[in-house]
Amino acid sequence: MNNPLDSIDLHLIRVLHTLLTESSVSRAAMRLGASQPAVSAALRRLRAVTGDELLVRSGSGMVPTAFGASLLEPCASILREAQRLQAGGQTFDAARSTRLFRIAAADYMDPAFLPALVAGIKREAPSCGVDVVPLSREFDYRKSLAAGEVDAVVGNWLEPPQELHIAPLLDDEIVCLVAADHPALRRGLDLAQYLQAEHVAPLPLRAGGEGVIDQHLHHLGLTRRIAVHCGFFNLIPGLVARSLLVLTTGRRFCRHYVEAGLAVRILPCPVPFPLLTYYLLWHARSHHDAAQHWLREQVRLAAQGS
Repeated sequence: MNNPLDSIDLHLIRVLHTLLTESSVSRAAMRLGASQPAVSAALRRLRAVTGDELLVRSGSGMVPTAFGASLLEPCASILREAQRLQAGGQTFDAARSTRLFRIAAADYMDPAFLPALVAGIKREAPSCGVDVVPLSREFDYRKSLAAGEVDAVVGNWLEPPQELHIAPLLDDEIVCLVAADHPALRRGLDLAQYLQAEHVAPLPLRAGGEGVIDQHLHHLGLTRRIAVHCGFFNLIPGLVARSLLVLTTGRRFCRHYVEAGLAVRILPCPVPFPLLTYYLLWHARSHHDAAQHWLREQVRLAAQGS
C-alpha cells in the first residue's frame, strides 16, 4: 500500500513553506524562480496529499487555513535540517566560536580591505583569532591551502589557478603613482616617456617570474625599466614620494596615500591595461565547512565595503 507521504519531496516542502509565507502563488513563484503554473500544480499536489486546502481565498488575496498555518514551523524546521545535511551536518556559531582563521592576502589591495575584514570578523566572532599571512615568493599558497595551513587566499592573478575554488571580489583600475613634484605632472606621461621612466615594482610572487603588470606589458610586446624592486609594498609610496620613480598599480591603493597627505599624485597610465581583478581562493577540502563558508562571506562583505 502506497504511503501518501512518499510523494512529498524536499522541493514540495520548500514550495509549501514559501506559499504559506507569502500567501500568494505569484509572489511564491517569484521567490522560487518558478512559473506560476508550476507553483499552482505543486499546490494541487500538496492539497491532494494533505486533504486540506492549505491556502484559501480571502478578499483579493489568500490566507492559510488553520491546518496550513500549523505546517509553517514544521516546514521551516525540515528546511533548516536539510541545510545542515547539505553542509555536512555542520553549523557555525560565530558568537561562541574560538576558532583561529588564517588568511593569506596581498598587501597591495585597497589598504582599507584587511582592516575592514579583521574588524568584521572580530565584531561577529569576538573570541575567534585571525592570522593574516603575507603572499610572498617564499609562501606556496597552493600547498598551504591543500594542507589546511591557511583557510583562504586573497590576491590578483592574470590567470587564477583553476584547480582551486575561486570567486572574484573586486575590480580596480590600473594607474601610475608619482611624486607630487614629478615632471610628468606638468608635461603629461605618454607611452614613450612611461617606458623610459625608472619604475619601482614589488618582488614577483615567483622567483624569476613576473608580476601581473610586466606580464601584460610583455603580452603587448613592451618592456619598462624597473630600477627598484621592493618586497614591502606599503613602503613603495614613500619611495615614490622622494624620487622620480613611477609605481604602476591599482587606483584604490594609490588613492589611500594621496588622501593620507603623502606627497604623491595619481596619473592615468598610458598603457591600455584591463581592470585588475582581485580573487578569493579556497580549497575543495574546505568548500563545505560551515566555519569557512562564514569566513568567505566576511571576505566578500569586506571587499564590497572597501
